[in-house]
Amino acid sequence: LPLLLKATLLRLAIGSYHPFYNGFYYNHIMNDNDDDGQDKVDYFNGPKLVVEASKDPVYSYNGANVTLPCHYRYEPDLGPKHKIRIKWSKLRDDYTKEQDVMVAIGKTYVAFGDFKGRAHIRQASRHEASLVISDVRLKDDGKYRCEVIDGLEDESDVVDLRLQGIVFPYQPPRGQYRLNFHEAERVCQDQGAILANFNQLFQAWSEGLDWCNAGWLADGTVQYPIRLPRKPCGGVHLAPGIRSYGPRHRHLHRFDAFCFSSALKGEVFYLDRLAGMTLEEAKQRCQDAGAEIARVGQLYSAWKFLGLDRCNAGWLADGSVRYPIVTPRANCGPAEPGVRSFGFPSKGRFGVFCYRER
Repeated sequence: LPLLLKATLLRLAIGSYHPFYNGFYYNHIMNDNDDDGQDKVDYFNGPKLVVEASKDPVYSYNGANVTLPCHYRYEPDLGPKHKIRIKWSKLRDDYTKEQDVMVAIGKTYVAFGDFKGRAHIRQASRHEASLVISDVRLKDDGKYRCEVIDGLEDESDVVDLRLQGIVFPYQPPRGQYRLNFHEAERVCQDQGAILANFNQLFQAWSEGLDWCNAGWLADGTVQYPIRLPRKPCGGVHLAPGIRSYGPRHRHLHRFDAFCFSSALKGEVFYLDRLAGMTLEEAKQRCQDAGAEIARVGQLYSAWKFLGLDRCNAGWLADGSVRYPIVTPRANCGPAEPGVRSFGFPSKGRFGVFCYRER
């Protein structure tokens, strides 16, 4: 301990018969040596601080408001305490330094980064430290640490925020395996999505996603989900699962991308003309309807969460032509539900899928 702090604690200890008390009890304040030359051990006999966050994942979606429950208590409870410090941080998928979300002391708090103006502490009860996030964003998905600091005591617990969403593979117009990591990040953002993390890809695989082309994930690894083992996809003798190439060079190596999009705040709808439209005409038609041409992530979200089912091909913002099928039927593609793609036609006239905020 610093010399001044040692001296202060020593005076307090000598000045009273009872151990020093500030809401906690301490024995053996100084680590003096015994006669036998052995260090004494410090023992903490005060009330134990316990922090408990939600054990079950908390589910939300893009644009919603969400509360991450966290409470603390003392064992035994000795009544009202002085102000404690509450800190929330977001754990990163790649295990690098945690991202600060906010710090609060009493009713005073400071939020950081993208959480400014969107995060605050809910203290509806005496020992509550829950985090409220408004206007949830795609990248808010992940694990959060609730940390309570009271003097020398520091305890924490972790809660998992999961966004309801869908993972979809994406190739640019140039074709397969053309994206380095940073380009993959950008194309997902352009489609109203973000790069998926492993947990999101695993969830999509468990729900039936089978894709033989490798794609970037948010942690810089390259992986792909296989439900039906086959020779071009790792071999017929490997069990179903997530195939991994591990971390790849983020500038030099090129693959596809696995993007993640959440539920929508608006609606996707289809427009057409008798003779169809070019891409530029399709964009204008959506604007005339008070909307914008839909992006790929929005079409996938509408298909999964809003049950959009349309057996008519339509333009999307990236220049691709696709259509969503919930109920497979004749002349509407394969026997499984999904979003069908015609690729990126340079010519042709089609309908258009538009997106409008509610």
